[in-house]
Amino acid sequence: MKKKSVCEKKNFESIFNEYSASLRNIIYYKCGDMDIAEDIIQDAFVKLWLNCKKVFFNRAKSFLFTVANNSLLNHIAHQKVVLNYEQKPHSDINNQDPQFVMEENEFMKQLKSAIDALPEKQRETFLLSRIDKKSYKEISEMTGVSIKAIEKRIHYALLSLRESLGDVL
Repeated sequence: MKKKSVCEKKNFESIFNEYSASLRNIIYYKCGDMDIAEDIIQDAFVKLWLNCKKVFFNRAKSFLFTVANNSLLNHIAHQKVVLNYEQKPHSDINNQDPQFVMEENEFMKQLKSAIDALPEKQRETFLLSRIDKKSYKEISEMTGVSIKAIEKRIHYALLSLRESLGDVL
């Protein structure tokens, strides 16, 4: 049986379609800048294409995540990462009680600040779990750490957020 080649256009496209969004999100959660995340992902896929003869099809995901993570580490050069959260627009904001809108905006600022204050690995894991709805197993595979470590990171992130925000969570 012939092994799938990354160099075949349809196989490369299937890899891109399957992994580009989650890879972009994980890099974005680490660096907090969507433009940088998209540039890093684009470069990772270019490197995959240039090395398609060397990378086995079943190892393409690992290759992409490793290249993207290394590119990010080179880019930030040990600077502290600050996540820029965008507030979701409210379509019916004019119909809401102004006091509620003000309180909600204040809470969102506090939440953003509390998430930004989390250590990088806790923040990344927390956002992958709560925003991307990834399972602990998926996060474990993406980050290369055990499921137990993921559980611990989520636990400590929730404790920190609860301490910062009270029992709202």
